[in-house]
Amino acid sequence: MKIPFVALDHVVLRTSDVARLQHFYIEVLGCTLEKVQDDIGLVQLRAGDALIDLVDVAGKIGRQGGVAPGPEGHNLDHFCLRVEPFDVDAIRKGLASHGVTLGDVMQRYGAHGEGPSCYLSDPDGNTVELKGPATSPPVGGH
Repeated sequence: MKIPFVALDHVVLRTSDVARLQHFYIEVLGCTLEKVQDDIGLVQLRAGDALIDLVDVAGKIGRQGGVAPGPEGHNLDHFCLRVEPFDVDAIRKGLASHGVTLGDVMQRYGAHGEGPSCYLSDPDGNTVELKGPATSPPVGGH
């Protein structure tokens, strides 16, 4: 049986400073606060149709993942947020006003096909890819 995947539901980032990442994802990238579960050390942010979960490494579920992320190791390589419309000049200007540098725009392959994308880093050093609409369809024809 094939599992009928529809979309990315959420990404979980472990951090030693939930407030700092919450500020970054809300104030810099424009996510919204969805839910706070203090009893387990979890803050959930809305990013379009998906969630970005922030887990305190000192919290109940955060302790299960070992040491906090840092220069010697990360919890993931990167995650990608789909952006429409993809106005790179406006995005770059908005991020620069928060002291965030946006990488070069390149054509990269993603879930919806080949399209423009660029990278930035959050305050914990996690890499975030911002991906615009596809300019060519995906290989699998989805």
